[in-house]
Amino acid sequence: KNMARLLYSISRTVTRRRLSTKCLVLGEHDGNLISQGTLAAVTAASKLSEEICLFVYGEKAMEVSAHKIEKIKKVQVSTTNFPSPKAIAQFIEAHKYTHVLGASSTLSKNLCPRIATSLDVSPIMEIVQVIDTQSFIRPTYAGNALSSIQITSEKNKPIVLTVRATAFDKVGMNNETPYEDIEIAADSKAPIILSSSSSANSDRPDLTSAKSIVSGGRGMKSGDNFQMLEQLASKLHSGAVGASRAAVDAGMVPNELQIGQTGKVVAPDIYFAIGISGAIQHLSGMKDSKLIIAINKDAEAPIFQVADFGLVADLFQAVPELTNKI
Repeated sequence: KNMARLLYSISRTVTRRRLSTKCLVLGEHDGNLISQGTLAAVTAASKLSEEICLFVYGEKAMEVSAHKIEKIKKVQVSTTNFPSPKAIAQFIEAHKYTHVLGASSTLSKNLCPRIATSLDVSPIMEIVQVIDTQSFIRPTYAGNALSSIQITSEKNKPIVLTVRATAFDKVGMNNETPYEDIEIAADSKAPIILSSSSSANSDRPDLTSAKSIVSGGRGMKSGDNFQMLEQLASKLHSGAVGASRAAVDAGMVPNELQIGQTGKVVAPDIYFAIGISGAIQHLSGMKDSKLIIAINKDAEAPIFQVADFGLVADLFQAVPELTNKI
């Protein structure tokens, strides 16, 4: 009976905390679509509160179908391209948001710490689990350990978080949420000026949303050889092509294909690591993949320690043969 009462008391406390919270998710988009990271951040927010609002900004903010995101109560829109972090912080305080969440992306990694500074709080970066409204888990030491962080401040200030997209499911896009126009001042002292934006023309899915990924490393020897990986990816459902930092630094492929601690973090259903030795920096970006298949001529390569299936072979013979068999 005592145990039952304790569990009931804990559940009541957690429920009360959840109902008293109010979350703001910082939405990201490319002018056409909301990012997958934002959809994951909404899922994380739903574990904290039932009252979730989405903040989107930019000239094309009204064109990205943000109102269709599930679990959102309201979409707050500013047409300012580069809103001031201080102005966003003032908006957060005025609307009494208890939690502010962003995707673990280059944009949010730049914006969230500046918002947190204006709020006089410390941000918690790249959470992978929500324990309760004040406790979170995030990776450390390049993903080799997980640390539990608890907010103990009594100032009742907002908690600023970024969310690792691969750790949370993405909410659906089947909703009809009202818009609210808001005024957020522009950042007059922005240290970065966007002069241009470009992306590779490709029919392949983005690395962070791909169901299967074929990645190449230093063992590919040249960028021309990545055509082999393109052919293999074409045989796979929703296949994308990635690369290790060594391949990117060698100029074989563009930086946008880099996977790892200083690149993109992915968790596809199938991950092919071809000619990749398995440095810890790369493993931190792909080790959550559901199935890892490694091909490397070095039997002692660290990649085999995390691979579900490993083939010790010359990739220039193995990959074409594998492609033909699929």
